[in-house]
Amino acid sequence: MVSVRVGVTLGPFPFADASGFWRWVDLCEEGVIDSIWLSDRLVGAALSLEPLSALAAIAGRTRRLKVGTDVIVLPTREPVLLAKQCATIDYLSAGRFLPAFGVGADQAPEWTALSVSPEGRGGRANEMLRLMNQLWAENDVSFAGKYFRCEHTSISPKPKQSPLPVWIGGGSKAAIERTARYGHGWIGGSVAPPEVTGRVVTAIRARSAEIGRPLPEDHYGVGFNFRFGRWGDPIVERTVQQSGARAGSAEPSTYMAVGDAGAIVELVQAYEAAGISKFVLRPLATSEADMLEQTRRLAEEVIPRIHT
Repeated sequence: MVSVRVGVTLGPFPFADASGFWRWVDLCEEGVIDSIWLSDRLVGAALSLEPLSALAAIAGRTRRLKVGTDVIVLPTREPVLLAKQCATIDYLSAGRFLPAFGVGADQAPEWTALSVSPEGRGGRANEMLRLMNQLWAENDVSFAGKYFRCEHTSISPKPKQSPLPVWIGGGSKAAIERTARYGHGWIGGSVAPPEVTGRVVTAIRARSAEIGRPLPEDHYGVGFNFRFGRWGDPIVERTVQQSGARAGSAEPSTYMAVGDAGAIVELVQAYEAAGISKFVLRPLATSEADMLEQTRRLAEEVIPRIHT
């Protein structure tokens, strides 16, 4: 039986200080929320947490919640160090780490800030995945690629999970191939309606079966925004406007849920019909109190109706 699970993620940091953030984490840990995910934004004026260090701290504070990256931009990282960081989090959390990786957007500010070129990032990402998977599984790794090389390298500890379940983001042909060859799961973005998401799921299933490494049936996920409220709420209108270019002509109600618990459940079920069973939901909240209330209602009114 495919298990349906719901985690949460942050958009703009809605908390006045770190104590508010930890109140939110504690609320998630005490309820039925499956996981907390953090995105990879390294530079910018808006407050955003570096995901690996923050998830390590969350894992240390909690005992039940899984922690995931949504998503790490591979070409901005060094693969041996990243493999070591991921293995450490998974080891210390007793196997609660969910690493998700992507290749980043063309205009992301991190390229300039980190003096990294976005050119060739797909090839670099593929090499990184190959190398990291070897480092997590083997004790003596020699690797000679176009972008990365190492000889007789090992890391310890190894991840608690074996294999460490690598989730891949993106819906392009390259992302589908990357998922089929190097991933153990796939997670879609926040503006793709179920029919678009379903086409990617179908393509990954076909390609992974073709090369002889099919993904588990319950390792397909998607993220979307939600709000207990009205479509006319200012934060909803801003989110729709910000999503416009990426969403194209898609109707907002096909990729985000606004209203009551029924509206959220309905969208979840639409994605389920497209082959999705793992969800990373982002509460659209304007303050710490609003964030806690949106998350609490998700846990009490929605998740019991959809977890299997």
